[in-house]
Amino acid sequence: MKYQELSNFIQKRMRMSHIYQPVMLMTLLRERGQCSERKIAESLLAHDESQLEYYETIVRGMVGRVLRRHEIVERDKKTKTWTLVGYEDLTKEEILDLTTLCRDRLQRFLEQRGETIFEHRKRSKGAVSGTLKYEVLKRARFRCELCGVMDAEKALEVDHIVPRNHGGSDDISNLQALCYSCNAMKRDRDDTDFRGVRESYDHRSSGCLFCEIPDKRVIDENALAYVIRDAYPVSELHTLILPRRHVASYFELGQPEINACTALLRSERSKILQQDGGVEGFNVGINDGEAAGQTIYHCHFHLIPRRVGDVDQPRGGVRHTIPGRGDY
Repeated sequence: MKYQELSNFIQKRMRMSHIYQPVMLMTLLRERGQCSERKIAESLLAHDESQLEYYETIVRGMVGRVLRRHEIVERDKKTKTWTLVGYEDLTKEEILDLTTLCRDRLQRFLEQRGETIFEHRKRSKGAVSGTLKYEVLKRARFRCELCGVMDAEKALEVDHIVPRNHGGSDDISNLQALCYSCNAMKRDRDDTDFRGVRESYDHRSSGCLFCEIPDKRVIDENALAYVIRDAYPVSELHTLILPRRHVASYFELGQPEINACTALLRSERSKILQQDGGVEGFNVGINDGEAAGQTIYHCHFHLIPRRVGDVDQPRGGVRHTIPGRGDY
């Protein structure tokens, strides 16, 4: 490609959704037109602020703290500069010898552990598509779902709630948005036996109306939940969202199941609004326990479309579950 063609592409035809194209081109230009994928990846990494911030946290909170505790390094908080204690007294030969010792220790460690030292990061990042990452971040309103920090303050990562190395799926119901600090602290060290969690998702109860629901009644579904129309609707298009697992109470659901049910609540709401232009509101509710009116002890969400004039006085909404308490 000639200069003018490449210049025209960069200035007018290059459509960018990230930094990657210009960085790759700059790398190829710097390396005389040809270089390995590894070098291009290293160039991308050097421009990835979220990764730089991640490793700054590692330096400050982990490796630097350990070396400082051993009085090997010091840190200037104002300039965020690290100093090797006694470096000025070392000879060139001693510096080379110490560097060789570090390299030997690193090599032995890699031979013993191999690539498994970074496997948790590969699992969490490699299998999730960009589209799916965006949906998870959008659902979290671009905040960490653990500490609440905005993505403008700390880079957000998409994390598997049940880790992939414990059998967790790549379904969006098993994904959450965590800032790099919370994700680094979480890691995959939880000692929960996730085999039991996976098996529990398949739990059905013989004789349960919702566990034995006919397939023809299911109008939508995902990995952990499904949707049916209510058999005794209080309004047209009254819909139920149910976790697949037989569990009586909402408060017994795991976060992936809550995510799965919430995703279906949102999608069914959109479908109902498209199907019926008269719908102008919804009641969303759960009857949890006999005292709350629950009659089928398989947790389910009611999505009840509301239309103007469907009752004389809608004010109070779910407060009318106790007669006389809706008016205030």
